[in-house]
Amino acid sequence: MSRKTKTGGTPATMALAKAGAEFTLHPYEHDPAAAAYGEEAADALGVPYERIFKTLVAEVESGLAVAVVPVAGKLDLKALAGALNSKRAAMADAAKVERVTGYVVGGISPLGQRKQLPTVVDSSALDFETIYFSAGKRGLQIETSPDNLITLTRAVTAPIGKTA
Repeated sequence: MSRKTKTGGTPATMALAKAGAEFTLHPYEHDPAAAAYGEEAADALGVPYERIFKTLVAEVESGLAVAVVPVAGKLDLKALAGALNSKRAAMADAAKVERVTGYVVGGISPLGQRKQLPTVVDSSALDFETIYFSAGKRGLQIETSPDNLITLTRAVTAPIGKTA
């Protein structure tokens, strides 16, 4: 993996560069008709669905929270709530998510959001040397170690993904 240090890029790539973290960018041609952004990225890049992680935002009692789960499955809202010591969680409204994170749906990165939100990364990420997730825009994925993601988002890990 190469270390990207040039200025510019997305808030996510700038956060990694500022931290001195090793990462690789993987651009691909985004199809505007695609409904499943993570699966589209996996297919375009030839990466197993278990290694590409999607960033979802949910509402818990204390406010918004970020869940990072493999595109191979779904988010277990009950497990997310438990990981955040909350009684319940529900998916957040897309317009609110875009406003709070600064990213568009389908390009939401767990890094470089406008406001630091509590973050939970599915523990399956630790099974891989590197994982992929959105770089902050559709058609661009970051590959880096799960430790970089967990450290920079101050995330906790928990089994919050479930098979589709």
